[in-house]
Amino acid sequence: MAWLLVVVAGILETGFAVCLKLSHGFTRLWPTVAFASFALGSFGLLTLSLKKLDVGPAYAVWTGIGAAGTAIYGMVFLGDLVSTLKIVSISFVIVGIIGLQLSGSAH
Repeated sequence: MAWLLVVVAGILETGFAVCLKLSHGFTRLWPTVAFASFALGSFGLLTLSLKKLDVGPAYAVWTGIGAAGTAIYGMVFLGDLVSTLKIVSISFVIVGIIGLQLSGSAH
């Protein structure tokens, strides 16, 4: 269950990163509100998961999901540059996330 919280927290991290961009420096109300909501949810779920998980693997999985998810979202929906190297690099991040999640131990 703790790993599920980390995964959901990572997805929410993607949401807050995208909304941060869409807020244009906190000058747009609804993206700013969405950013705050996603950030609070993400940090809250990560905090709960850390009661059961080691901090290193959990944090790495959380940030990896957020980084890969944000990069993919940007390429698909925001017109970010798509390149072979970027896709290969994101793939490595995802493989690393899976490895860390499989190696993480619960207390």
